[in-house]
Amino acid sequence: MTTSLKAPTDHTPQLLLPGQFNFNNFALAINKGGIFTAIINSIIVTASAAALASVLSALAAYPLARRSTNWNRAVYGTVVSLIMVPPLSILVPLYSFLVQIGATNTLWGEILIMTTMQVPLAVFLYAEFIRSVPIALDEAAALDGAGPARTFFMIIFPILKPVTATVLILSGVAVWNEFALSSYLLTEPKVRTIAPAVASFFAAQGSNIGAAAAAALLAAIPVVVAYLFLQRYFIKGMLAGAEK
Repeated sequence: MTTSLKAPTDHTPQLLLPGQFNFNNFALAINKGGIFTAIINSIIVTASAAALASVLSALAAYPLARRSTNWNRAVYGTVVSLIMVPPLSILVPLYSFLVQIGATNTLWGEILIMTTMQVPLAVFLYAEFIRSVPIALDEAAALDGAGPARTFFMIIFPILKPVTATVLILSGVAVWNEFALSSYLLTEPKVRTIAPAVASFFAAQGSNIGAAAAAALLAAIPVVVAYLFLQRYFIKGMLAGAEK
């Protein structure tokens, strides 16, 4: 906060308040850095990716947890092992694929990639939680004439609220803070998310630390507001994740 209020020529220690407040850094963050556009883009990408990862992972984890066949165990082990793959190690083929489908510098392409990156961990969390749910619920639903899809959406998925909160929190935080892939996939200012937008103030020719600090401060506002209103869900979700 103190750095965001200092002029570029003010080299006093960061913890000290400036002698004269300089709000030009916020003007630069908004006008030159497009931080408000980046915040909106981040909200769209984060909400979409977290929701898609939650639904798709729950659908994938349900049969993998309920049917313990050799094939399902192999698929589950393969999916979970993807957690260990560093995202930047697949950047070249990933970028080539996005070019082929016309998804570079698009929010839907970023959502596609971010959703894919969150699925392995989410499948692991959902599968372990579903294994603790009594299979008698599935059998009772089948006796009442419910098919697998209806059993999942009407019986099983509502029980998954604690782990769903965990998945949404972990996925949301990861996507909101993601920088490495976004800096390569989103190069146009109009589609940048927060991390690349803040990083745009740092260059080989020089850096504007004050403007970067102002942009980071503005970008933190949505997160703080969301936490203030949803803190009890954050705490419950994190505790549920810790238990698993």
